[in-house]
Amino acid sequence: MIVAIDGPAASGKGTLGKRLAAHYGFAHLDTGLLYRAVARALLDAGKSLEDENEAAIAARKLDLDALDEEKLRGAEMGSAASKVAAFPMVRAALVQLQRAFATKPEGAVIDGRDIGTIICPDADVKMFVTASAEERANRRFRELSSKGDIITYDEVLADIRARDERDTNRAVAPLRPAADARLLDTTEMDIDTAFRAAIAIVDAVGR
Repeated sequence: MIVAIDGPAASGKGTLGKRLAAHYGFAHLDTGLLYRAVARALLDAGKSLEDENEAAIAARKLDLDALDEEKLRGAEMGSAASKVAAFPMVRAALVQLQRAFATKPEGAVIDGRDIGTIICPDADVKMFVTASAEERANRRFRELSSKGDIITYDEVLADIRARDERDTNRAVAPLRPAADARLLDTTEMDIDTAFRAAIAIVDAVGR
């Protein structure tokens, strides 16, 4: 079974993806980490985040087993990832990597921005997880503050809105729900409530 979860930044899709994968015994891939890793590689090499060719080279060299999630988190990396994710060459370089992961024999939960529309259009379950920009900014602000990041709520909200603008208006694989995706608005939900709602969506398809 393939469970495709799409949605904007800080909607809760990554947390839901991890919990669903653990619940069903599936493999989990947060595809946002791939774009963060591309951006990290550029920054570490002193390359510009505006250089599509260099970004594509970095994307082709990615190793899923070598991703350092802790190193790739944070507001700076999220914003940087959104920039390189707009490059058609980068997205093309990562398509097969993601599709290969989806063939895991135990099943796979994959979350991102274009999973149900581009990467796995034939996924058994498709969800589009969302929440208001203000609530998403509040969640991300609490997360970053708990890690010691010096940032204000207004800065986080501005970043969330900027990322939404880039993600929904890019020329290739824009953020949008698949036609057959189930919408899960988590604005008024805590994570446990959202998790139960997500399980109900998956179970409705049957296993």
